[in-house]
Amino acid sequence: MITFRSLAGAVGADSPAPLAYLLQVDDVRVLLDCGSPDWSPEQPIPFSAALRECAPTIDLVLLSHGDLAHAGLYAYAYARWGLKAPAYTTIPVQAMARIATLEDIEGTRDEQDVPDEESPDPHASPPSPKYIATVNQVHEAYDAVNTLRYSQPTHLQGKCQGITITPFSAGHTLGGTIWKIRSPSAGTIVYAVNMNHMRERHLDGTVLFRPSAGGIFEPLARPDLFITDADRANVITSRRKDRDAAMIDTIGATLTSRCSLLLPCDAGPRLLELLVLLDQHWKFADLRYPICLLSRNGREMLTFVRSMMEWVGGTVSKEDVGVDGSGKTGPKRRRADDEADDEALGAFALRFKYLEFFLNPQALVQKYSSKEPKLILAVPASLSHGPSRSLFADFAAVPDNVILLTNRGEEGTLARILFDRWNSSQRGDDTWDKGKIGSNVMMDGSIHLRMNSRVPLQGAELESYLAKERATKEKEAAQQAAIVRNQRMLEADEDESDEESDSDEEDEVERALNEDQMDTTDGDSVPTSGRRRKADKTEDNADWALDMDDGLTKTLLSFDIYLKGNVSKATSFFKSTGSHVQRFRMFPYVDKKRKVDEYGETVDIGMWLRRGKVFEQEAESDEVKEAKRKQAEEDAKTEVQEPPSKCVSSEIEIQLACRLLFIDLEGLNDGRAVKTIVPQVNPRKMILVHASMDAARALIESCGQIRAMTKDIYAPGAGESIQIGQQTNSFSISLSDELLSTLKMSRFEDNEVGYVTGRVVNHFSSTIPILEPSGVSVPADAHVRTVAPRSRILGSRLARPLPRSTMIGELKLTALKARLASIGIPAELIGEGVLVCGAGARRDQPTDNIEETVAVRKTGRGKVELEGNVSSVYYTVRKEIYGLHALVAA
Repeated sequence: MITFRSLAGAVGADSPAPLAYLLQVDDVRVLLDCGSPDWSPEQPIPFSAALRECAPTIDLVLLSHGDLAHAGLYAYAYARWGLKAPAYTTIPVQAMARIATLEDIEGTRDEQDVPDEESPDPHASPPSPKYIATVNQVHEAYDAVNTLRYSQPTHLQGKCQGITITPFSAGHTLGGTIWKIRSPSAGTIVYAVNMNHMRERHLDGTVLFRPSAGGIFEPLARPDLFITDADRANVITSRRKDRDAAMIDTIGATLTSRCSLLLPCDAGPRLLELLVLLDQHWKFADLRYPICLLSRNGREMLTFVRSMMEWVGGTVSKEDVGVDGSGKTGPKRRRADDEADDEALGAFALRFKYLEFFLNPQALVQKYSSKEPKLILAVPASLSHGPSRSLFADFAAVPDNVILLTNRGEEGTLARILFDRWNSSQRGDDTWDKGKIGSNVMMDGSIHLRMNSRVPLQGAELESYLAKERATKEKEAAQQAAIVRNQRMLEADEDESDEESDSDEEDEVERALNEDQMDTTDGDSVPTSGRRRKADKTEDNADWALDMDDGLTKTLLSFDIYLKGNVSKATSFFKSTGSHVQRFRMFPYVDKKRKVDEYGETVDIGMWLRRGKVFEQEAESDEVKEAKRKQAEEDAKTEVQEPPSKCVSSEIEIQLACRLLFIDLEGLNDGRAVKTIVPQVNPRKMILVHASMDAARALIESCGQIRAMTKDIYAPGAGESIQIGQQTNSFSISLSDELLSTLKMSRFEDNEVGYVTGRVVNHFSSTIPILEPSGVSVPADAHVRTVAPRSRILGSRLARPLPRSTMIGELKLTALKARLASIGIPAELIGEGVLVCGAGARRDQPTDNIEETVAVRKTGRGKVELEGNVSSVYYTVRKEIYGLHALVAA
């Protein structure tokens, strides 16, 4: 049985941006994506942390894309909510999700105080409505993710044993994945969200639908359950040629008029497509205006992409490594590549020589004044915090400056507010979802924004902070000094501590012996334990621990094991019957402990560790030492000592005077593509997610008009659970070698199918039942029920039903026509569901050879009729029909 529940991104949700779904296959709970919303919207939208309650019970995590909407909450859930289940994704998604998450949390923590601890009570209100991880938690979470390659089937173990997962290309983002989940009880499940079948500059289209390759990819066709999104089912996207032309014209006109442009973007996988477009245009038009990227991790993202060129497609994959624009390679070019760190990896098309990196707006202003024309790419795309929001406050008040939006933004964010204002200003046919490119609009009026920033501490606040920091450092120094002092004492007194530990054991024996001696001597003897320890410490015991002094021991007690005298009167725990009970003791022997190795040397591990470091330092040359010293000095210079600061918020009013334009560069399928691809996938059941109610209703109505399309289409709301199928119980059974040798297997898709009959036997040596061939000794009524006829001839055998062969598969007349054409038999489709084969398929054939005509007719699902005269064509057509099925012999 399959149970599906939308944790986030349900149909009709207020904010469908983050995606997180719980898929339960029998007893295995699978988390599909783990996205996070924007944590600083203008209009707060409640985010249901339903994942917090079920995170510890998750058995498997699958991530499909490397942006915040699909993987932004994974690091926090891994560190705080106990989401320790094995996670799988592709290599680019792992890296892109790490970079996007780091960019988001660093930008948020730079402007707001986020507590590092959380309330242990899941029902209690958190101290902050933001679930933001730390940098170390992000690295720890994504280091634990397992990476796969496309079309690499993985057979899971443990509780997920029997389930096979396979990633396929989804387009839209670098490494974007369509997950195929195959279960022995639930069949095939395909999870495909945010796909793009169109080829882009740096990516190929999804493998699910390729018209040049025959349509739907065969391994993903006809799944038992198909989970997909319908967010853009009502959208008609304009042509890529028109979008690129509109963007290039706007950029050129704005820069030529000595004005600047602001493009909000994310430091994720979609930034790469925008950079390739701009770099190609700058190179073609020979522009000299700077392209500025304000991002903390943009350089790291590009460095990683250059090292993963096998995942890059489109036109970028055809660029040669180290080839310049003229197609020349030479020693000067190679030498320049070796000297430049940024050009050490990847293809020339991904080096972006016109791109400059800046960490913050202050660094940008120091190099380029606000009056110089430039193109600025700033994160994040939502304009909710970070450099993009800070630059918007300056850009919006300057006339003729252009703010260019490339996506709609999330509900409640500043980017979505600006998009709605632009979309409402367009004419009816020029809105973004009608397939047209709108025009830029002149913004007017004012807007109130809350600006968060971090300012240095001053006055009493700074003194209080320094005092607390000084006290903390003194406390840490004292603790460190105590640890070092204790370590030195332990190393210095190691031998003495060993001797004292051995002496303690002897003291116990002496104490017991002294008590017995006092009983026999009536107090005349003197305790000699102190004298014994002093005598032992004066002896030279380098090899062995303290040896017992024979003379001293004899004065205390004889070595006789049988003890006489008053010692026998010692009280005992056990009840004795006689008045004088003889008492026996063990010989008072102290185990000698070795303190040295086999060669008589004392082992000091700390000394060897210290000596090893000295040897390493002595082995280093002067050049290496000088290089390390310079590197340490450079690191100390580059390390920014941030002054103590605090977060403050302020309300500002901005007079809008700039221009605003929206161009869709999200790289997703539109409604026409979705309504074309989904019916060709032809799933048995389908679940729609991540869509508005109107979009989901439009896709359901479109699928309802197709007769062959399934009617089992579900669109669950937020928190709603859907159960598909029935509860099945699976059992493990082992096939004997004798039975395996007699099986005839037929291949069907990824499996081999065969017919088997036998009996189940339990052996004492195995906990798994074994299926063995049924012998003659087994009674017939043990596995086959027979009905004896009323009038049966004496001595005749009972009638037993024989097993029949089974054919698995669905016949496609087009595939049969292609196979017959390859062997020289003509075939023609007439009407619906009828294929005429042989001489009758040729219109110019005389009627004398009409006997060699065969008609293949599909009368229903799984029913095929073959009609014709007995001839060679008849048997050939029947053989080809059998070849298109998996024959399971009885």
